[in-house]
Amino acid sequence: MAKFINPFTDIGFKRIFGQEISKPLIIDFLNSLLLGEERITNITFLDKEQPALFEDDRSLIYDIYCQTEKGENIIVEMQNKSQPYFKNRSIYYVCEAIARQGERGTDWKYNIDAVYLVAFLNFCPMDFDKKFRSDIGLADKGNNKLFSDKMRMTFMQLPLFTKEADECDTDFDKWIYVLKNMETLTRLPWAAKSSVFKRLEQIADVASLSRQERMKYDVGLRKYRDTLSVLEGAKQDGLAEGRAEGRAEGRAEGRAEGRAEGRAEGRAEGIEKEKIETVKRLKAIGADINMITVATGLSAEEATRILSTL
Repeated sequence: MAKFINPFTDIGFKRIFGQEISKPLIIDFLNSLLLGEERITNITFLDKEQPALFEDDRSLIYDIYCQTEKGENIIVEMQNKSQPYFKNRSIYYVCEAIARQGERGTDWKYNIDAVYLVAFLNFCPMDFDKKFRSDIGLADKGNNKLFSDKMRMTFMQLPLFTKEADECDTDFDKWIYVLKNMETLTRLPWAAKSSVFKRLEQIADVASLSRQERMKYDVGLRKYRDTLSVLEGAKQDGLAEGRAEGRAEGRAEGRAEGRAEGRAEGRAEGIEKEKIETVKRLKAIGADINMITVATGLSAEEATRILSTL
């Protein structure tokens, strides 16, 4: 039995990042993410004003919505499977959170607060660059200068994070390592020296769940694993179908290539046989090497080669 909860389940993710007692954890994570840009000292969890997308399968995608003391709105999201039109969906999600800040009347001066999307991706979208972290904002294409700080999206492709514990130099690396490997760990590597990771160790311990929480977590974990099994089955079926189609196409292509090669070889053999017969006839009437090359268009080397076989 795992000692720590799986953060890729809805219950696990919300327990680590989405409750009042875990505020120090999400603040520490966001500060490690935004290191050198700003410092968050407090957040407020918000009731999501917009309906969550993809409610039909919460084992695939879930999020929390919070606001910093400076008014920035931050959506922290965990996704276990790519969605169609994924980039457009992400842009729409952020823009919807911005648009809902609008107020009626002529006095409103478009004084919008920034919206950040921080997305953990438990997969690698095919149209993303093959790198662990991507930070997307609004910038001038000519000089790459920031155009506006009101919208930002940070995507973290977890399969592309390959560091081991002893290679994690920054707090951000440590966070990602723990989240990616939590369910297989028997202890958190930095809990003895960090109050934040010590708190995470306590909150994420399966034994700390109440009976009701444990029942919900077990249901969520089963659903998460079942979903991944279905997705993996579909992937394997697709691979098998692709291999079968590939073999059939290969056989058809092989036959076509074989016929083409056979025709080409046959033509080459016929030409070679014709050359030999021509040289043979010319030799029979006493033609020398010079006459043979002139009459046949063969090089001296090729004519000599054929004559040596006669």
